[in-house]
Amino acid sequence: MTMRTFLTAAVMAAAALATPISAAAEAPARVALAGATSDAANQAVVESLYRAFAASDGPALAGLLAADVVWIEAENGPYADRNPYLGQGAVFEGVFGRIGAAFEGFVVTPQTYVASGDRVVAMGRYTGTNRATGEALDAQFVHVFTVAGSKVTHFQQYTDTAQWIDVVTPD
Repeated sequence: MTMRTFLTAAVMAAAALATPISAAAEAPARVALAGATSDAANQAVVESLYRAFAASDGPALAGLLAADVVWIEAENGPYADRNPYLGQGAVFEGVFGRIGAAFEGFVVTPQTYVASGDRVVAMGRYTGTNRATGEALDAQFVHVFTVAGSKVTHFQQYTDTAQWIDVVTPD
């Protein structure tokens, strides 16, 4: 079951349980609206993070990551060797810095977002050319963010690690 299917089923189930009494029906609507506002706010934080990354805006990135962020790269990927990355410094040096040094024209393109509570899931593609091998990367990803207080507190990456390893490994 996809996240979207799950969320749709949950909304349908909640609607089926609603009582016809107008006063009782109004209270859940306000709760749902508050949740939707929170979802939108958390998604906006993640969208801002991607824009800052695209602009190579380190101060903006730092402003969006919690000081004690926990960052986990996909298992068996080339940057999973230091998992979990704890804190902004570890993420900037161990992930962003190493990718920047290894790739020319590296782009992270989110295509779809799903926000639910404190979680925001982004699905998209990585592209770029590895400087050492000259090989092109075009790998899909799923990123799962936890957002609290308008900051990313946790990140989990899922991606095509076989392609990453192939691209970064000289033939």
